[in-house]
Amino acid sequence: MDDGGLVLVVDDEAKYRRLIKTNLAMAGYDVLEAADGHEALSQIYAHEPDLILLDLRLPDMDGFQLCERIRQLSTVPVMALTALTAESDTIQALDLGADDYLSKPFSPGELLARIRALLRRSRDLLQAAEQGCGHVRLVSDTREVEGPNGRTRLTPIEWRLCREFTAHCGKVLTHEHLLTHVWGPGYHSEHEYLRVYIRRIRSYIEPDPHNPVYLVSHAGIGYALYPEPHGVV
Repeated sequence: MDDGGLVLVVDDEAKYRRLIKTNLAMAGYDVLEAADGHEALSQIYAHEPDLILLDLRLPDMDGFQLCERIRQLSTVPVMALTALTAESDTIQALDLGADDYLSKPFSPGELLARIRALLRRSRDLLQAAEQGCGHVRLVSDTREVEGPNGRTRLTPIEWRLCREFTAHCGKVLTHEHLLTHVWGPGYHSEHEYLRVYIRRIRSYIEPDPHNPVYLVSHAGIGYALYPEPHGVV
């Protein structure tokens, strides 16, 4: 039995919604359903789910548009469900705020494991204390990062990644370390995940995101967050 929570399943195919709902209910989750984007937004406003499973192909607005709308409203974890195989679609979903993705068809066991991981990360973040590294500071009350560009509200994955950097201020963290500690052991080789989120965080904290001086790349090794401007390695 999992820890439970309220999950919104957004998919225009009734068979997938039924399958997912059955498996989630058996694992102890409460489940809401939506067949399109507008219904999903109504459910989000009314019920504030703990996690959203979002199909990227919907009849009224596509999942990319909906993911962007969700991110404007909430930091709720979003897992994209997709039958798409193009890497660019996965990257676009992550860029727009999805925290994870799962390709159809998928096994119930893998789905539940991913849900547990996302919910665990989200709950951990709510208990985080303020942390900082030089000019970059995390504000736990609002889950924001404060830097030279002001404050920006973070998604759960962005928050977890920033916490990892501030907890190791000035230290080079390898790609594998970041992927394992932020996403989990099964993600140690998903370097594109990391690149997407590094770009996003740089846009929040760097005076010039194209020439980073705080969140710096170390070629072939990883990244470091420095308390003072630091030359790119």
